[in-house]
Amino acid sequence: MAEPDLPPEESEGTESGDAYMQRIQRRKAIQDRRMAETVTDRGLVIVHTGAGKGKTTAALGMVLRSLGHGYRVAIVQFIKGAWEPAEKRAFEPWGSQLQFHATGEGFTWETQDKVRDKLMAQAGWEVALRYLADPGFHLVLLDEVNIALKKDYLSVDQVLAGISRRPPTTHVVLTGRNAPQELIERADLVTEMSLIKHPLKLQRIRAQAGIEF
Repeated sequence: MAEPDLPPEESEGTESGDAYMQRIQRRKAIQDRRMAETVTDRGLVIVHTGAGKGKTTAALGMVLRSLGHGYRVAIVQFIKGAWEPAEKRAFEPWGSQLQFHATGEGFTWETQDKVRDKLMAQAGWEVALRYLADPGFHLVLLDEVNIALKKDYLSVDQVLAGISRRPPTTHVVLTGRNAPQELIERADLVTEMSLIKHPLKLQRIRAQAGIEF
């Protein structure tokens, strides 16, 4: 359905060329006015959450976009870290423009040491804080930080305080399922990935290189 202040869409079969042009011109004028009222160059808090696959993948797309514009980017991975992630190798050609830290030791069913897992998460957060405070970084990705929050390895208050101290044009992306409500309310952009089908559950097909890792 068209927005109330935009000209209504008409069927291509009944709209003349002149009518189409006039409608599009009206739409353009409205959109131009809206864009003139927007704010640019403000750092966003972006959350990717939900049970579906693709949260980190979508965030890495933003990383690649920022690198392509010549910006510096930092990635801090929580929980993950027991293996050398393929994305880290893929980003190596960017050199010092990208800083990548995998600060965990693997998922909890692998580590089986909650005290150490919490210490690793807190150490990872200290790394993240350095990048969040550095105006030289355009984008900071906190991968799987929502999992660390869910497991109480990090507190919501310390994460909210950390992202609030970043420079005004620095973007931060926080991924992982079960994002806390306080973070969702603070965020400027929230995307929830819904799980419709998964090959592991339906066909017992395990994670594969290039798809899941």
